[in-house]
Amino acid sequence: MPKFVFAYHGGKQPETEEAMQKAMAAWGAWMTKHEKDFIDPGNPVGKSKTVTADGVLDHGGSNPLSGYSLIDAPDMDAALEIAKGCPMMDDGGTVEVIQAIDM
Repeated sequence: MPKFVFAYHGGKQPETEEAMQKAMAAWGAWMTKHEKDFIDPGNPVGKSKTVTADGVLDHGGSNPLSGYSLIDAPDMDAALEIAKGCPMMDDGGTVEVIQAIDM
C-alpha cells in the first residue's frame, strides 16, 4: 500500500490551558479515528535551519514545517480524505500531502 507524508505547516500554539486541552482532544480524536492508517503519528517540530550551497540559513525556508505524520492509504484520494479532517486547519494551518515513492 502506498505511504503518504502529511507535512503540517502554520497553525498557532494554543494560548490557554483550556485551548491546549481542546486542541489535544481534537488531535487525539482524529488520530484514533484513523489509527489503522497511521504508520507514524509523527510530532511537531522545532525551528529549522536551511542548508544551501552558500551556507546555512536560520529561517527554516519559504514554508516552514510545523510537524509531520506518515500514513498508509490506497491512493492519493484516500490520503486527501484523511487529511481533510485534520485539526491543523482549525488553527489556520495547512496539511501538505505527499506520496512517498518506494525505492
